[in-house]
Amino acid sequence: MVSFDRIVVIFNPQSTGEAPQLAEELSNTLAERLPDVPVQMCPTEHAGHARELAAQAAAAGRPLIVSVSGDGGYNEVVDGVMHADNPEVVCAVLAAGNANDHRRATGRRPLADAIVEGEVRRIDLLRLTVGDGDDAHTRYAHSYIGLGLTPIVAIDLEKGGKGSFKEILSVVRTFAKFRPFTIDVQPGGRRSVDSLVFANIPEMAKYATLSESGRPDDGRFEVITVPHTAKWRILGVAVKAATRGLGPQPTARHYRFTTLKPTPMQLDGEIITTDAATPVCVDIAEGALATLG
Repeated sequence: MVSFDRIVVIFNPQSTGEAPQLAEELSNTLAERLPDVPVQMCPTEHAGHARELAAQAAAAGRPLIVSVSGDGGYNEVVDGVMHADNPEVVCAVLAAGNANDHRRATGRRPLADAIVEGEVRRIDLLRLTVGDGDDAHTRYAHSYIGLGLTPIVAIDLEKGGKGSFKEILSVVRTFAKFRPFTIDVQPGGRRSVDSLVFANIPEMAKYATLSESGRPDDGRFEVITVPHTAKWRILGVAVKAATRGLGPQPTARHYRFTTLKPTPMQLDGEIITTDAATPVCVDIAEGALATLG
């Protein structure tokens, strides 16, 4: 059992979902059940603000930082906490987004109950390092890092809007115009790929089952690769993921490659673009995140 010196609730007050209401409900519940623990409400003001707020909150003490958000908002919070480098910090997410893959895959019990009991466990994170030497910078992901179809679909969803019908239109539009990308894998050489996903959880995009045995605490990540192929075969992979699952997948602790062209990547819903001729490393940060729920 862990005692927190305060609870920090980070949420987007302009969310189109229920984040403001859920944040308020959680605050009220915790004030009643944990009256001796201060609860601080931290609304975000702009994109990337959750990362700043989380880093500030994690700078000292033993806070529990709760992100009331979807996967993208939680990605910012986790990344901010990791860069603060305080081993006493605990993170959690209260699902309030579109996909909520991480909470769905890792949640064990209602969050308020877990906070009151304070039973903390540790899970792995994906660590993405872009560049070499003094120019290298690092980002963390709690669930997956995707290249190819994954970030391209995400970009189109942001343009076209979320909601089931709009999502379907965006996916169809993206699929029709998508082209493969090429990376130089070390070792292995150049590979032409339609989709490449590094997964810390076995599910993504609400419906897809990526692997049979993937866990966020096993010290490895799954590598789901779809080499360049006919579009009808890509569609078959997507259907299989959404129905039966993709079955066993290769696992790794490290994966290195170099981009040949500017390459978008999706980290838990957050999009970044990597320049051409850039070395990239994905590795596992074993047991890096203290969490509950």
